[in-house]
Amino acid sequence: MTILFRYILREYAKIFLMCFAGLVTIYMVIDFFEKVRRLLRYDSGVLPMLAYFALKIPAISFQVVPFAVLVATLLTLGLLARSNEITALRSCGISLLWVTSPFLLFAGGLAMVLLAFSSAIIPLPSEKAEEIRLIQIEKKPIPLTVQAPQPWARIDADALMRIRTIDVGGKTLRGVRLFYFDQAFHLHQVIEAAEAQYAASGWVLLNGNRREFAPDHTVNLTLFTDQPADIPLIPDDFSTSLAGNSETMTFREIRNYLGRFQHKEVSFSRLLTDYYGRIAFPFVTIIMVLVGIALGLRRSGIRGGSMAMGIGQAFIVGFCYWTTHSIAIALGRGGALAPMLAGWMANILFASFGLYLLLKVRH
Repeated sequence: MTILFRYILREYAKIFLMCFAGLVTIYMVIDFFEKVRRLLRYDSGVLPMLAYFALKIPAISFQVVPFAVLVATLLTLGLLARSNEITALRSCGISLLWVTSPFLLFAGGLAMVLLAFSSAIIPLPSEKAEEIRLIQIEKKPIPLTVQAPQPWARIDADALMRIRTIDVGGKTLRGVRLFYFDQAFHLHQVIEAAEAQYAASGWVLLNGNRREFAPDHTVNLTLFTDQPADIPLIPDDFSTSLAGNSETMTFREIRNYLGRFQHKEVSFSRLLTDYYGRIAFPFVTIIMVLVGIALGLRRSGIRGGSMAMGIGQAFIVGFCYWTTHSIAIALGRGGALAPMLAGWMANILFASFGLYLLLKVRH
């Protein structure tokens, strides 16, 4: 690594850190004033509120890093051009792509860090922040039983389950109904139970009945006091995946959850779309560098212009990316797009856009 490479990398890192700190501060201030009036009504004290907002910093940082990378790229190129440093490098026979290679290296390192954060770190403080808000700030009592956040759950390709309430911890379900269908999606069996308890061997239904619908429209009724049930869920699923809150699940938890349905031919478009979207998002830092370099370069080497213009360009690109990403994720969750394509679509489109602009640049 040459002295020149380290110099450009150091200058870029300094500008990125300033942009990152500024954006996180702005985001936190807006979020604070948006929520503080409502939180102050509970008279919970200062420390729980500070802890709540502090635990939100990792998730906020994760969201603003790509935009900070884009702004830093445009500003760094602008500053180097304004001081004629790029002109001097060009006169020495150094290509513009070599000059910008420290940006790509820095963005690649950030992508790996963000991927690790998204995989295992960010879900933990996000979940803890919500716990502090509910228990310490809003002072809601810890219930022994809660309403099922998502009463319906698919337990097989041709079976559904409905739950009325869940005991805290998820090991006891109440008001359980299981619906089984044939290949033509005609209901052929319904099992109702007052409770379902999770044991070492799996779920056991207690105090219920089983109704079987015969082709001749007769109904066979069987009562039982306890009966094993093939439910491929564990207690933790009722507070994470079934609540539609994949953001509080680590990658390992998502893979384990999907693995329990591996042989049941069940589709999880929403969860898979969110999973691939969380994997794809960290790599947008590299894409934003490509777009930033392309926007910052002129035919002869560098695009001039004020810092305000660079920040304006960053806002436009950032807005377009978020709009595209949100639309793709919505289509993936709805089943209109394959989950992997939906998660990566915005990255693919903007990477193509950045490479196209780079090809227009004369090196």
